[in-house]
Parts: sequence; C-alpha cells; structure tokens
Amino acid sequence: MKGFTDEPNYTIELLAGGTTLEDVIDNHIYEQALAEKNAFVVADLGALMRRHVLWQNTMPQVRPFYPVRCNSSPAVIELLAALGVGFICTNKAEATLVLNHDVAPENIILSGACKQLAQLKYAAKNGISYLVCDNETELCKIARSHPSAKLLLQVSTKPHTEEASMSFGCSLKSCRHLLEMAKELGVQVVGVTFQVPASCQDQQAYTHALSDARCVFDMGEELGFDMNILDVGGGFSASETQLKQVHAAMKPLLEAYFPPMSGVCVIAEPGNFYVSSTFTLAVNVIGKQVVARDRQNQLGDAEKLTPNDEPEFLYYMSEGVYGSFMGKLLGGTIPHPSVHKTSMAPQDLLFCSSLWGPSCDELEQVVESCLLPELQVGDWLIFSNMGSLSYGEPTTLSDTDKPPVYYTIATADWYDMQEAGICLDSTMKNFSLV
Repeated sequence: MKGFTDEPNYTIELLAGGTTLEDVIDNHIYEQALAEKNAFVVADLGALMRRHVLWQNTMPQVRPFYPVRCNSSPAVIELLAALGVGFICTNKAEATLVLNHDVAPENIILSGACKQLAQLKYAAKNGISYLVCDNETELCKIARSHPSAKLLLQVSTKPHTEEASMSFGCSLKSCRHLLEMAKELGVQVVGVTFQVPASCQDQQAYTHALSDARCVFDMGEELGFDMNILDVGGGFSASETQLKQVHAAMKPLLEAYFPPMSGVCVIAEPGNFYVSSTFTLAVNVIGKQVVARDRQNQLGDAEKLTPNDEPEFLYYMSEGVYGSFMGKLLGGTIPHPSVHKTSMAPQDLLFCSSLWGPSCDELEQVVESCLLPELQVGDWLIFSNMGSLSYGEPTTLSDTDKPPVYYTIATADWYDMQEAGICLDSTMKNFSLV
C-alpha cells in the first residue's frame, strides 16, 4: 500500500511563534548530522486540511472520495475520515485500513476492474455495498458472492483509454447489456463512474463523459433501477488552477444533466490533489561522480573528464526507487529537489546533474536531469510534493530502514480544525500534540 510508514499513534508538533516547516526540516537535518544522516519525511497536516477547505469552496456540490492507493498513511486516513471524506479502496487491505478508522461502510466504494472472490466476500461480510463493475464476468462474480451489492457501472472515456493504452470501462452499448443482465441476476445498479485523466487537455472530454453518463442513467431508470450516484473520477492534479478549470468545465453540464433537484449524489476521487503537498522528503547525498556531459551511459559510466569537457554531476542519494521514490517505477514524475540552504551559497554555479538511488541499479535513476550547484557527500536535498509518490512498504527495506515521518501543524491550521469539529479525544484518537 502506498504511503509513508508510520505507527498507529502519531505525535504532532504544533508550530507556534512563527515556526515554519523549513525550521522543522532544519532541526531534523541538524539532528541527523549528529547521527546517521538518514532520510526523513515531514508531513504538514495543515496542508491536507487546507486542501479539503479549497475543495469545499471550489466544488461544494461534489463530495470527495479519497483513493487510498494514492497514499495509505494511516494519519492521512484518520484526518480525512474526521473531515467526513469518503474512500475508494481497491483491495481488502485498503478496505480494512479504512474500516479500522471507524469509517462507515456506506462511505466506502470497492473499485477495481477485476476483484478476487475473497475481496467480494469480505465486502459483503463487512457491509461494503458499493462496487464498481464494467464487464459480464465481474457482474456474474458479484451476483454469486455479493448479491446485495450496489453497482456503479464504469463507462469508458476516450482520454482514459488513450492514456492507459488499453480499454477501461464499458461502452454505451455494453452498458445497456450489463444493465439488462444485472436486472436478470437481481443485482442493483445505482450509478455511473468514469475517468478523465488529469493530463487531458481536451475541453470536450467532460462534455462527452457526462452526456454518456446521463444516457446510462436514463437506461437504468427505464429498467427500474434507482440511479442516484455519479462518480466523475479522479482527474485532478495537485494544481489549484487545474481544479478550477475542471470545475468550470463540469458545472454547467452537471446543472443540465444532474441538477440538485434530481437527487443524484455527485462524487469525485481527488487523490493527488489532497496529499501531494502534504509530504516533504529530505534525503542525504551519499556519493558523487563527475563525468563528461552527454558522454555517459545509463549507469553514468564515461571516459575520464578532460579540460575541454563540460562536467555533469551524478549524485547518489540515501533513498531510491526501491524506497521512497518507488512512484518513479510506476510512471510518476519526481519533482526536482531544492538544496538545503546550508549547502548552497547564492553565488554558486549551477551544473547539469542527475540523481540516483543507492543500489547502482540501472533503474535507480530518480531524476534524469536537473540544475544543481556542486554538492558534497553529506549535503541534503529536499523533495517537496511527495505525498502521492512514496510508499510505506518498500519490499527491499527492513522496518528500521524506512524513513521516519514527523507530523506538524501550524497553530492557525489547528484552530481551523477545531472549528471544523475535529478533536483529539474523539474524532482523532491516535493523535497527540506537543
């Protein structure tokens, strides 16, 4: 499961008196300088809270359902549960994690195109009724293992199919067939879900998707189904601008096809939007190599640098793609880091650099090219916006090697959370302030 490793109980550092996140990072780097210089993570729970407020202010008519696969850190789940967010789970482990945080089963949707029978039986046993379905085989499995399920039919969209290089969801024609088959099997269908990728630039993508969804709703209602849930998917990046653009594209269409008086509950799956800016990763430079620019292979090997060559620096870090940067292996783009301020002077020259993990594996290239001053072994690099790019259970690391997570929240954000009705002794029992 995706997320940074943390324990069931979390200590939150309350930032008062003008203390900033950068001050927290400075303090932990100083502590690590006296110890083993291990990587660590600083999580700003206030950023998560502010993202929720931004969502509510921008898209008040759309209820967020957080995809647990994006970042399954228990602290994230607990805070979002306290804020009343729903959850999208793709497997039994994610569903168990959410249920263990006292989330009501009706606030959980079990997603995934192909579910194991054990997952369906687990969902039925624990009262998780909302399931996503897009094919006959899945429908037959659900009818046998979870006959009381309430299905959301996943409708295909052209942008999603093109980005994934394979077909996801069913066509309008297939939807009609699945609806009729569900009617015969006695399985309820209650809504529609679709996905438009955050990278999609086609202004008509939501027009087509919502029009198709309305058609499926009409077909379902014609067959006697109570169609009452529309899931507009997870096409939201971490950008506030992109959120507003999607809202502007969807709002008139929602008002036309699914007005408030229709009784349809509109939900979405903002994952990266919520957690990306919450987590900051600090890693240590453990090795360094200088090569002739454009004359090295994938592993950084090159002929000896000559006076006429332009240098390029290869830096090896204490974390790689088999640890905190595992998102790189799944197609994620790792943001370029900043250099910790004590390691860089304003007048330093910048050089073309690449960043590598510690294993010397050819897959360990974390950042292919970025501009950095010349660094020394022992310097620190800071990676912001790592909330949706890191994993809590890297299979190659032991528990003692996983980066610790230090939770923080600014005083103002804490007051805002209290005004929202979030209390440590009730809604967030695993948290304590220091």
